[in-house]
Amino acid sequence: MTAYLIRRLGYMLVTLIFVTIVGFLVIELPPGSYLEFYIDQLRQQGGNVTQDQIVALERRYGLNDPIYVKFWKWVSGFPRGDFGESFQHHRPVSELIWERLGYTVLISFTTLIVSWSLAILVGVYSATHRYTIPDYIITAIQFVAMAIPNFLLALILMIFLQQTFGLKVGTLYSPEYRDAPMSLAKFLDLLGHIWLPVVVLGFAGTAWTSRVMRANLLDVLNMQYIQTARAKGAPERTVIWKHAVRNALHPLVMTLGMSLPGLFSGETVVSTVLNLPTSGPIYFQALIQQDMYLAGTFLFFFAIALLIGNLLADILLAWLDPRIQYS
Repeated sequence: MTAYLIRRLGYMLVTLIFVTIVGFLVIELPPGSYLEFYIDQLRQQGGNVTQDQIVALERRYGLNDPIYVKFWKWVSGFPRGDFGESFQHHRPVSELIWERLGYTVLISFTTLIVSWSLAILVGVYSATHRYTIPDYIITAIQFVAMAIPNFLLALILMIFLQQTFGLKVGTLYSPEYRDAPMSLAKFLDLLGHIWLPVVVLGFAGTAWTSRVMRANLLDVLNMQYIQTARAKGAPERTVIWKHAVRNALHPLVMTLGMSLPGLFSGETVVSTVLNLPTSGPIYFQALIQQDMYLAGTFLFFFAIALLIGNLLADILLAWLDPRIQYS
């Protein structure tokens, strides 16, 4: 297992380098640059930019440098934690990343844990109570949940909570805690607000995962070794949770690697609707305005999340099924 992990870490490093290069090239592919966007924005506001100012900005940001020079300027600072300077924010990219990435990771991991926990419980109940009224009700709710877009659900919940209970749930903090240093009171206030994005992001995912869990468990329950365990007099609870559920989890665990990037991308729209200080909206703006260092750095961290998710999925599969040997 140790040799496998070392080998996988080597593959992850090679993959990360490849994704970083390709991602940077893709960000640079569209015609124009941030400077053209910035000049158009100034002119729309009634401002004017002289040719000397344009030349100065091009030199400052190195916009006329060859693409390999831009790429090297960017990646050479990685060992120092320097990811360049954001064109649109005029601040180091590292500051912008750390300000928002923490909230993104918190919301995404909380959503993943809550969503999977509920999905497994609902899927097991639905499979063990197949073709009953509760199963039909759960199935109907699942199809509705998978059909509702995240942004629409966020808007519905915001309007409902504000008009019914007078709650302002459009941010992660109440106004009095927004600029205050972290404390127990601020943390409790965060818990009082974070549940809404978790519900919105996890609603459709929980429904889909529980459907997959139900289908997998129904297949496993029809296998010969389950019939043998029942014939030997094993309690039904032991048969379900110790023997059947463990094997039914395999297909779900295999999708773990894609779950984290999927949550990050889904978080972009939800954060825009709910006005959350996460990485999604600023990443989207960086792509539109061709803020290459900021967009490339976000892509770099998203790739890390995908690779870590795949590694965790392989480790969990080996833990769930001792027959799997990574030699």
